[in-house]
Amino acid sequence: MGNPVEVIQSVKLDDENSTLILLDQTVLPNETVFLELKEMEDVWDAIYQLKVRGAPAIGIAAGYGVYLGTKKSTANTYEELYSDFLKVKEYLASSRPTAVNLFWALNRMDNRFKEEAGKSVSEVKAALREEAELIRAEDEKICESIGQYALSLLEPGWGILTHCNAGTIATAKYGTALAPIYLGQEKGYDFKVYADETRPLLQGARLTAWELEQAGVDVTLICDNMASIVMKEGKIQAVLVGCDRVAENGDTANKIGTSGVAILAKHYNIPFYVCAPLSTVDLDCKTGDDIHIELRPSEEITSKWYEKPMAPKDVKTYNPCFDVTDHSLITGIITENGIAYAPFNESLPKMFKNTK
Repeated sequence: MGNPVEVIQSVKLDDENSTLILLDQTVLPNETVFLELKEMEDVWDAIYQLKVRGAPAIGIAAGYGVYLGTKKSTANTYEELYSDFLKVKEYLASSRPTAVNLFWALNRMDNRFKEEAGKSVSEVKAALREEAELIRAEDEKICESIGQYALSLLEPGWGILTHCNAGTIATAKYGTALAPIYLGQEKGYDFKVYADETRPLLQGARLTAWELEQAGVDVTLICDNMASIVMKEGKIQAVLVGCDRVAENGDTANKIGTSGVAILAKHYNIPFYVCAPLSTVDLDCKTGDDIHIELRPSEEITSKWYEKPMAPKDVKTYNPCFDVTDHSLITGIITENGIAYAPFNESLPKMFKNTK
């Protein structure tokens, strides 16, 4: 089928038709729908409603979105065009006020606009398109590099456990934790992947299992509480997960349930690797205790996925979105510039100095 991830690229630009094409992740796995968005209101809604999700994918969509919104401008001067650009930027920024990559991408586009000062309207629009394409291309390169480093740690035929969705649909291509799976697929490694369902939002069941199956990867879906038995039975030789933030000491925040997987892996002497773009490494955050943990609505536990509520009506719930995996449980943190090992407060800063 060629490169397996090509068929599920989640964010694309159709510049000829002034259209942003997004894979609607809210209807997976029952439907595979690619949205064709021309209006900024629809782009805003797609970001807000999590039709596009995953920090890199949100950033890419924002870059393309603000370009397309500015492309529509009928301004005749640089100053008039910048005024229109700012309106689009501020509008898209309001879609998800806490999405770091959204602001990062929009601010990067703003900086590029300012670098084009004095140029014609058409030249500025062309520069914005170029910058949006760079955002996408750089993310693809980062993911591939993480995948190559991770693949160097794995052997053909291994069983690999993953949690949540750190795959191609959350990024430009390849993903982070799934990148070595796809690269291994290209080289005939024949990995056997076990995907945790990832309660309560089921990103593993709805997204990871779906995209791996689409790519022809041997994937087995398990409930979160089955991780221990598949490890005990010798089915798992490595664990690969993504992350949302890495503290200076190597503590890592990721989707709820990740720390439990790490504890199990430690018990069964299975290497536990975190795939982390350097953009997620926060050297100003000293330990995992400094990472804010978002609490989610109770409905995600009690009723969201059921025809009828499956818990007492007024029962108290505790639904944290993330947990923090202690650095002592992590075998290595795989970045685009290399693999960091303990002590992480020494190895992580060196990753920023490495060049390829």
